[in-house]
Amino acid sequence: MALAACGQSSDTAGEATTTTSGGAAEPGATTTAPVASGATIGPDRFASAASCTVAPSLTEGPYYIDVDRIRSDIREDRTGARLRLAARVLDTDGCTPVKDAVFEIWHCDAGGLYSGFVAASTGAGGGPGGGGGPGGPGGPPPGGGGSSATDSTRFLRGAQVTDTDGIAEITTIYPGWYRGRTVHIHAKVFLADQEVLTTQLYFDEQRNAAVFAKAPYNSRSGRDTFNDEDGSFSAKTVLTTTEDGDGYLSLINIGIRR
Repeated sequence: MALAACGQSSDTAGEATTTTSGGAAEPGATTTAPVASGATIGPDRFASAASCTVAPSLTEGPYYIDVDRIRSDIREDRTGARLRLAARVLDTDGCTPVKDAVFEIWHCDAGGLYSGFVAASTGAGGGPGGGGGPGGPGGPPPGGGGSSATDSTRFLRGAQVTDTDGIAEITTIYPGWYRGRTVHIHAKVFLADQEVLTTQLYFDEQRNAAVFAKAPYNSRSGRDTFNDEDGSFSAKTVLTTTEDGDGYLSLINIGIRR
């Protein structure tokens, strides 16, 4: 099954753009007026992504667990800036919404720790609770997939089913960082129990800097990898992020060609 993402169209040119640490503008990094906290996310919020382009399939990494949990709030006891993440799954034949697709995410907490692997992702420096880089002490092994969970925690993992507009929304926290990787969220899309996409979602670096200047993120220092230095980074999956009350709202269109 071919995979695609609906990319930013030229009608976003009038909006402010943000840049990476290297100074290059990032697709998806446009900023718009803040939305009211808790406001319904309708298809109009995704209107700036009007064209469909092939999306990257990116490694699932070593920390995936099939938790099989449909839930709207995956924060549990994790502290951090509230993040409403909404994906709109679209059929690339006309960019029409796909109902009943499962959108699943997982990511590290503000201290760089993954649930299910807390001990494995602890102790590599970079401040309290720092996670190591690929292959390093306390960090994920090289490559992706295949690791067995070492504990029963499941924070910051879960899925939602898309509605008639193709939209699925999950409340989480803004992810932290660990050495060797830029800030990211892992994601999968399933149709009728069949996995059709594994990818990673990113944030523009100006947004990362603003979030990490505040508690609890500012208790850590030593971040060593940014978007333009991460070999897995794709500008095609940079989230469009706006302020949302005391937190943030991030949006992305994800298309599939069936």
